[in-house]
Amino acid sequence: MGSLPTGNLESMSICSHNPLDPDEFRREGHMIIDFLADYYKNVESYPVRSQAEPGYLQVEPGYLPKRLPESAPNNSESIETILQDVISDIIPGLTHWQSPNYFAYFPLSGSIDGFLGEMLSTGFNVVGFNWMSSPAANELESTVMNWFGQMLTLPKSFFFSSDRSSG
Repeated sequence: MGSLPTGNLESMSICSHNPLDPDEFRREGHMIIDFLADYYKNVESYPVRSQAEPGYLQVEPGYLPKRLPESAPNNSESIETILQDVISDIIPGLTHWQSPNYFAYFPLSGSIDGFLGEMLSTGFNVVGFNWMSSPAANELESTVMNWFGQMLTLPKSFFFSSDRSSG
């Protein structure tokens, strides 16, 4: 893996290809979905938390920078190489929240529906912190939260209010 020179950054081409080429996005996206499906199929085989166990990468503070180049790569790497790096360097340093052996917290995307919803949100790059930033995201959130409040039989004062009579 090459590194970026520390000198003249203006002369470098930052992106030599279309970063959102639909065909390449589809190919690499399918690879990542397959990768994640295999991960979830075998997630219980990983220690829940990174540990110093025989056969596992020794994860301690500062382990990852020692395994990475000192500067950003000069050229992009293939998705295959990146996924191999994820397997060897990232997965050993994860707490596997989706593991059926992990009982500390409730995972956010612990279902196919939750995970795919996260993918849609990320794919659209939704920033829904107020109505103007994303009307659909804001209104969907308040509607779903109201449904949740109904399921919990919360008082109406806990609900989002909206005027549905205007069409």
